[in-house]
Amino acid sequence: MSVKAKKHLGQHFLTDKNICEKIAKQYQNECKRVLEIGPGMGALTSYLLDDGLDVWVMEIDTESVDYLKEVFERLEGKILEKDFLKVDLTDCMGVEPFGVVGNFPYNISSQILFKCIEYRNQIPEIMGMFQKEVAQRVAEKPGSKQYGILSVLLQAYYDIEYCFTVDEHVFNPPPKVKSGVIRCVRNSRTSLPCDEKLFKQVVKMGFNQRRKTLRNSVKPLLNGNVLEHEFMALRPEVLSVDQFIELTQMIEALNKDNPKES
Repeated sequence: MSVKAKKHLGQHFLTDKNICEKIAKQYQNECKRVLEIGPGMGALTSYLLDDGLDVWVMEIDTESVDYLKEVFERLEGKILEKDFLKVDLTDCMGVEPFGVVGNFPYNISSQILFKCIEYRNQIPEIMGMFQKEVAQRVAEKPGSKQYGILSVLLQAYYDIEYCFTVDEHVFNPPPKVKSGVIRCVRNSRTSLPCDEKLFKQVVKMGFNQRRKTLRNSVKPLLNGNVLEHEFMALRPEVLSVDQFIELTQMIEALNKDNPKES
């Protein structure tokens, strides 16, 4: 029995066992319970199991689900036929911590990361393979054109390491781009020292107009007030996570002291 890769699901099955093993070894968290997203035919799954992890898998492709049930007896009762982006993860995984791993479908990989941020206090590590451009963007530091919304929002809660690059020829069918493996380890921030909703707005509005200075891009958040600070003359890609937090705190304080007139 085999599974045919489905283009609409973004499936590219990894065929190089050495690469599969190398990816599995990147998960290094003491939390041994992991959720693998989009396992396909279980190329990575077998190595995660061999490493002694308590592996759960989530897959929406019914053909892959049937294959996993037939081939992986060790996954009995742990195969979740659900859409990761649509489920309440506590309904599936309970309230205990779990890592998130996978050779993630490239067409939804950023959405997967945003979903993980929602459950960040339950997910101590995210490890897996993305389109190389996305992996680099997530791990990028300030001052680069690749540094953006995803970089800041994920690095606010995770320390990120770019592990290695994977070439196209080790997949069936081969993707048109190279891939990159990253490891994201939860940092010490239990929460942000600012309004988290406002923080997201500041980051998104800044990068959505990244050619403008922050004075212009975040102006709608100032409720008609004027914020005088050196950050306002800068473009968003030069600010670190801590500086975005500081900027959010300043906007929050300014609007509290000078509320918008009705």
